[in-house]
Amino acid sequence: MFDLHGLQAKLALEALEVPVGCVILEEGNIIASGRNRTNETRNATRHAEMEAIDELIGQWRKDRLSPSQVAEKFSKCVLYVTCEPCIMCASALSFLGIKEVYYGCGNDKFGGCGSILSLHIGSSQTEQGQGGKGYKCRGGIMADEAVSLFKCFYEQGNPNAPKPHRPVVQREMG
Repeated sequence: MFDLHGLQAKLALEALEVPVGCVILEEGNIIASGRNRTNETRNATRHAEMEAIDELIGQWRKDRLSPSQVAEKFSKCVLYVTCEPCIMCASALSFLGIKEVYYGCGNDKFGGCGSILSLHIGSSQTEQGQGGKGYKCRGGIMADEAVSLFKCFYEQGNPNAPKPHRPVVQREMG
């Protein structure tokens, strides 16, 4: 499966984006794919998972599916992604009611499937009456390949990273 979501991650890397890619499957068939596009769009929410979700919702709107039909379809979908979904994406996947998520490497800074928060477990009702649904989640799928793409990205430097406002101070260890 890495060949499919890994390709999206490689496309993101080539576009100077953080190399994360994903595919969404329904009954074993790829029905959507996405890659990070945050730099390209200048929109911090344009993570691979959100791109794929938007692709699906757009198609299902064209097909004139009702909200309950969309919910039913999401409950049968499986997402493969190169890196653990961040808190934002893990939460969105929970609210949409996705069935399962498989990811490559963990996300020690922003991970929403166990590294920082465990949003895949689901939540109870909020004051507004809404709660996320739990979903199965498993990491480590082709993790070495995913980490390799991240290393390539950070070795080449992120041309879109903000420039420091102050000079970096080098401290001697002693």
